[in-house]
Amino acid sequence: MADKRRFGRVRTLPSGRFQARYLGPDGIDHPAPNTFATKKDGERWLVLKEAEIQRGEWINPSGGKICFGDYAREWIDDRVLRPRTEGLYRGLLKNHLGPFFGNRLLIEIKEADVRRWRKERLGAMGQSTVAKAYQLLKSIMNTAVDDELIRRNPCRIKGAGTPDTPERQTIPLAKVVQLLHAVPDRYRALVLLGTFTTPRWGELAGLHRSCLDLDNGAVHVVGALSELDGGQLLDGPPKSKAGKRVVAIPPEILSALREHLDEYAQEDGWVFVGPKGARLRRSSFRRIWNKARDSVGLPALHFHDLRHVGNTLAAANGASLKELMARMGHASTRAALIYLHATQDRDETIAKALGAAYAQAMNGHVSGTEDR
Repeated sequence: MADKRRFGRVRTLPSGRFQARYLGPDGIDHPAPNTFATKKDGERWLVLKEAEIQRGEWINPSGGKICFGDYAREWIDDRVLRPRTEGLYRGLLKNHLGPFFGNRLLIEIKEADVRRWRKERLGAMGQSTVAKAYQLLKSIMNTAVDDELIRRNPCRIKGAGTPDTPERQTIPLAKVVQLLHAVPDRYRALVLLGTFTTPRWGELAGLHRSCLDLDNGAVHVVGALSELDGGQLLDGPPKSKAGKRVVAIPPEILSALREHLDEYAQEDGWVFVGPKGARLRRSSFRRIWNKARDSVGLPALHFHDLRHVGNTLAAANGASLKELMARMGHASTRAALIYLHATQDRDETIAKALGAAYAQAMNGHVSGTEDR
């Protein structure tokens, strides 16, 4: 028997339990997601549902009945992404999110499921990969909230999208000099620019001769070379809008760069190419780099660490936060602050200088007192 109410209705089922139904803003009759032990429980649920509609917070209960895998693939398809980013997202979806969430409905994914998934992944993968996968999951579910398919994003683990990566080692310049002599001659300018003007690998590999202004001592970073998973090379813009920048070159390395342009660069093309004139690939250079770093006793050193060395040196020599951000091509202060925090030695030197000044002032005060 159905009960006549101003909003919704409650009826008794043959099982003796009670079912609540209501007419939604979409004009469709919707049942409660579960039945109730008593009629009053059903009525209370209808009161809350009516209030939800009046507040404008109603979510179509049928909307979230979409498989996460299908929704996530559409989410990637609908975005304008750089090829490398798109490849990363599809890989994370296929290898990390899909196996756990792929066949689940959006409305079925709860906070406990996300916690369980993350714990399982951390037991099998590195923290950085899990953080990237979590951030992707969170972004997809944020869009599902915006699309009014789910009420609340189940990704609510503080800090889960930010990997706690250990700070990379800063090698002394003496080791950089050793590396310069360990790599083949055609790659010495690559090491020099990577250290002292700190472009990213793709920005160096995509550096055109016209962008290297040695007369004015500057490198114009306007593009980057991406190497996709299938081996395809693609020229595009730098990583971010802030990545387009002009970086001053130390005068001391200009002669080495001129020699490189004369000997190894394309006459009217790319600054860095392989021995046969082909574009520089990260995968091919890695073997050369690993051999050089091992020969100087730095088995854990990545080419990207040269960027770390240069930025740390810049911070230690007084570069401000904005200056570091400009040299690095970052719009966010987060990465630049790492290098400012990494200059503890310089801070100690400043503290000693301040202490010496204080001691000198104190001595002068005591001497003046004794003279009186």
